Amino acid sequence: MASIRRTLSPYQDRSHQNGGTTSPFSLNSPSHKHNSTTRFAEKHIPPRKGYRTWRRSIYSCMLFFLIGFLLGLAPFGEFEEDVRSRDFSFEVNRPPTLDVKQDIVVDKVELAVQNLKERFDYVARKQLIVVTPTYNRALQAFYLNRLGHVLRLVPPPLVWIVVEMNAASTETADILRGMGIMYRHLVCTKNLTDIKDRGVHQRNRALEHIEHHKLDGIVYFADDDNVYSLQLFETIREISRFGTWPVAMLAQSKNKATLEGPVCNGSQVIGWHTNEKSKRLRRFHVDMSGFAFNSTILWDPKRWKKPTSALIRQLDTVKEGFQETTFIEQLVEDESQMEATPLGCSKIMNWHLHLEAHELGYPKGWLLQKNLDAVLPVK
Repeated sequence: MASIRRTLSPYQDRSHQNGGTTSPFSLNSPSHKHNSTTRFAEKHIPPRKGYRTWRRSIYSCMLFFLIGFLLGLAPFGEFEEDVRSRDFSFEVNRPPTLDVKQDIVVDKVELAVQNLKERFDYVARKQLIVVTPTYNRALQAFYLNRLGHVLRLVPPPLVWIVVEMNAASTETADILRGMGIMYRHLVCTKNLTDIKDRGVHQRNRALEHIEHHKLDGIVYFADDDNVYSLQLFETIREISRFGTWPVAMLAQSKNKATLEGPVCNGSQVIGWHTNEKSKRLRRFHVDMSGFAFNSTILWDPKRWKKPTSALIRQLDTVKEGFQETTFIEQLVEDESQMEATPLGCSKIMNWHLHLEAHELGYPKGWLLQKNLDAVLPVK
């Protein structure tokens, strides 16, 4: 016979499954009552001791923080006055202090700035652009050193543009670096058929450099073999457009001196000094070291109302001795645009001596290195 086996109920009271009056899910069941009592007891269990201590610490910290915050806002006038009344200074001479509560006078600050300018001798000056062509010869080092030591005595700003032919020699560079003035060492690489035009192309190389970089200042052609006074460089700073002055020249015979340059009436040019018949056909009788001009004429012709913007350069196609007048004709139209320097042309400020020694003899045993310095060779 087949038998049916029922699984036993998890509850010990089997009558609950056989239709008894109580059910494990009813409110009156013992299990339900037991569970309800357990939950009620868990809710009413008092908290642990550590939990109370943690909450008490938080409340204490908040209380102390609030008290400290309120004390920080409270004024302590008496303590501040006590600190001010006490003298914490040492036995030294201290500079007077400025009371912040007092009004600061602006006039005193302006007075201090004026005294500072007077102390450092601050004066706004025009820049001088001195152009010097040079070449290898017996007295080259002497000429460059002499001119360089004069320029270093001229108050700045000043830039010395030295131009050499074909290549920049290290000997010339050493001389320029040792002068302690601002300089620019340029090279003219033009092939020449006549060495007499060397200075023309060297000056044109400097003019090209000034025009390309738009150097602002007064341009002056200072050959290295001339003699210059400091007053000359201070005077040409006052030039507005074009200035000229007389130059003392030693004649080729070297037995008399001549004067070449303008005849002045105050600051106006009314005539010219000249003693050479071969140069009387020139429009302007000026030596190359007897004039200076504003550099803006080269790169800003509209400022001076020039009709054309053609390049202003010295010409090598003209006869020797006419380079000065043909160049000046590109800068000004006539004497009315010239400025006589100094007033009345009453002083000679530079000299053209023509003391060049083409065949200079040295003592026996001395050597001439690249025409810059004579040295005694080591035996």
